[in-house]
Amino acid sequence: MTVQPDSNETLDSLYGMTPEEARRCQEHLMIGGGTRGGPVLHHGEGVRVWDVDGKEYIDCTSQSWALYLGYCSREIWETVDQHASRLTHVHQGFDTLPRFALAKRIAGVAPAGMNRVSFVPTSALALEGAMKLALKNRPGSANFVCLWDSYHGTTLGTMGASWIATRSNGRYVGGSRFLPLTKQCVRAPNPYCYRCYFGQKPESCDLMCAKMLDLTMQKSVNGPPAGLLFEPLQASGGQIIFPRRYVEAVREICDRYEVPLIFDEIQTFIRIGKWTAAEFYGVTPEFIALGKAVGGGLPLGVTIVKDGLTGYDPDAEELHTFANNTLSQVASLKLLQIIERDGVLDNVNRMGAYLNEGLLRLQREFPEMGDIRQVGLHIGVEFVKDPEGKEPLETETKRIRDEGIRRGVIFGLAGVRGNLLKIKPPLVIRQDECDEVLRLLGESLRAVLR
Repeated sequence: MTVQPDSNETLDSLYGMTPEEARRCQEHLMIGGGTRGGPVLHHGEGVRVWDVDGKEYIDCTSQSWALYLGYCSREIWETVDQHASRLTHVHQGFDTLPRFALAKRIAGVAPAGMNRVSFVPTSALALEGAMKLALKNRPGSANFVCLWDSYHGTTLGTMGASWIATRSNGRYVGGSRFLPLTKQCVRAPNPYCYRCYFGQKPESCDLMCAKMLDLTMQKSVNGPPAGLLFEPLQASGGQIIFPRRYVEAVREICDRYEVPLIFDEIQTFIRIGKWTAAEFYGVTPEFIALGKAVGGGLPLGVTIVKDGLTGYDPDAEELHTFANNTLSQVASLKLLQIIERDGVLDNVNRMGAYLNEGLLRLQREFPEMGDIRQVGLHIGVEFVKDPEGKEPLETETKRIRDEGIRRGVIFGLAGVRGNLLKIKPPLVIRQDECDEVLRLLGESLRAVLR
């Protein structure tokens, strides 16, 4: 593929940069996260991206799971380009037609009885918005509850609810350095069925993790709990798919203690083959936070609120300069239109099942693939030394990712021990592209493990 943009002095200078000039620029850059050491990306199309040397990759990260339609979706960017001649930045104090339309569209795919929407610039701010409203609706509350190994962001409001503030991986990192400023949370066990903390088996499990959540609500929180921050499928913690009966039990516990349930759907929205995880599980929370892909490739966060709850007062409770980003709003409108028009949800379920079948075939050759977790295109493989002992293969998993990059496929890493490979491609991936992913993964596994 050859990209030939219209002549533009800024872009000509940018894409004409020599490797030495790029190296000198890089010396000024400071980055606080992400798995580094990959290629320097140049341009992309669909599920593929090319680096500055012209090497091609099939991207199974969707760039932090944010490009549902892949790189440079022609329809989205034509829509954004045409809209940009009318409006770009608008302060949130001014109404716009895109904001009206998107609020109605988001409410239309949300669970019944969730009809109010607030927009913010990013994912974590959407979750913080839900936290604000939970506190407002629970007078006298101060502390939130979250689950072990949860990840909700790195803002000062969400970092204290993310596993990076704990010693989960054997050492203190990230959020543990900012404790005087972070909002601290009380934690309860997550349903990590592959490594059950209580030694239970799925066929005889009595949901001890849910019982522990119940006891946490009773005995561990000072005052009424402000809310439960809850990823219905834990992503960064290990692509952990929660059992339906556990999620139903959580809803019952929250009802019993009158605790607002906050679904963090920043990574599950659409990707699991339903519009929302709330729809997937048949459980409606008080709040849903969306982000990442909802903006069609542009920054956007969304807080959805259940009817009957007190919302925002327009007195600077929630005020952001870029909360009314009309470019992101029209990109989101176009994204949602394409998802529905082209039957993308069906593709998510078909290709997810197809990849799962291929991974199970590979697992017969590589028992180090200890656990395969798949719902829709939300897929993870946990690597272990052997299926019985389940000792995490941390170094080898990173080497598999690196080998994949060398061969032309980009995977993500996850899990508090870093021994889980994320496979979360754009939702428009085709069967032949899935075959390519499986082939390259198999080659990478043989190179590292055999």
